[in-house]
Amino acid sequence: MEQFKYYAPTKILFGKNTEAEVGELCKTQGASKVLVHFGGSSAKKSGLLDRVCGALQEAGLHYVTLGGVVPNPRLSKVYEGIEICRREKVDFILAVGGGSVIDSAKAIGYGITNPGDVWDYYSGKAPQACASIGAVLTIAAAGSEMSNASVITNEDGWLKRGLQSPYAYCKFAILNPELTCTLPPYQTASGCTDIIVHTLERYFTKPGVTSLALTDGMAEALLRNVMRNARLALQKPADYDVRAEIMWAGTLSHNDITGDRSQGDWASHQLEHELGGMFDIAHGAGLAAIWGSWARYVLKQNPCRFAQLAVNVLNVPYSFGNDEKTALEGIAAMEDFFRSIGMPTSISDMEIELTDTQIKELAHKCSFMGRRTIGGFVTLNAADMENIYRMAR
Repeated sequence: MEQFKYYAPTKILFGKNTEAEVGELCKTQGASKVLVHFGGSSAKKSGLLDRVCGALQEAGLHYVTLGGVVPNPRLSKVYEGIEICRREKVDFILAVGGGSVIDSAKAIGYGITNPGDVWDYYSGKAPQACASIGAVLTIAAAGSEMSNASVITNEDGWLKRGLQSPYAYCKFAILNPELTCTLPPYQTASGCTDIIVHTLERYFTKPGVTSLALTDGMAEALLRNVMRNARLALQKPADYDVRAEIMWAGTLSHNDITGDRSQGDWASHQLEHELGGMFDIAHGAGLAAIWGSWARYVLKQNPCRFAQLAVNVLNVPYSFGNDEKTALEGIAAMEDFFRSIGMPTSISDMEIELTDTQIKELAHKCSFMGRRTIGGFVTLNAADMENIYRMAR
């Protein structure tokens, strides 16, 4: 087992009606004026926004609101939030929504506590602080509620960039599975796919990382759990226990309990980020479209690892003496699962006809204009990225 540091400072409140406690939680964190940050109309129509704001009032806290966050959250909205927070002297940011809203809140938090343009910090500059943030989660997917990561899209060039720092952990996250019961099927499936791929990114570790039996067992159990409950959620969307299993799995998939982020791969995410930036697709759907091509491209690095996934998670019979055959059958089985919940397994499945020019642009952006490689399981350069995009189209 490798040496590692594990840090998970976020307080979790899990269960029915837990959003009623949000006011006291903010107050405990020293908040005096809160920015309530949210996405579209569903938070208003469902009554959740009124309940959250009412809880803040009951706790004696002032607040302002900023809605309009979209999937693949935009830098322009972050700038708007920074301006509001400075003008209104906000000292706590409360995200009410899914990963996009939480990521936007984190970016605003960086913007009001660090000098200069917040985009500089998504372009490589190291932040030195972040405003205090809490979350009321409404979508099980990104795991941003308990991770140190956020991803923002800059409309100038449609660049999608991530930032990780120890300053951006939420102080608390409220997880009420009831809030996810009305999600549309496609959003449910996309969220479950994101959870699965977060786990797979950690599962496919850098060469030389060994003795993973305990961590592998947790990751494999989580994958089986999400795959089973994803199907059930599509059949019985209002089933509280099913939604609860998915919601908790989403949080665990991205808080490093299923593997140290720094030892994982993350190439599928980096490749998808550019697709999301260019075509504004759902993140989970983009991951499903990319993952199989990435897997086939890199499997010869360690076919045994893919064979283990195939046998332990996907119920593929082991072909003794032929790890590669088992591995390929496992990749196909994972793609069959994605299709079974309505997810794409190629870029064309999303009605995108990717051109050679677009492939070169995607790889150019993903490689930071030729300045970086991606991947941990296998290191990929810009030419490799082009090859995977071609395989996936």
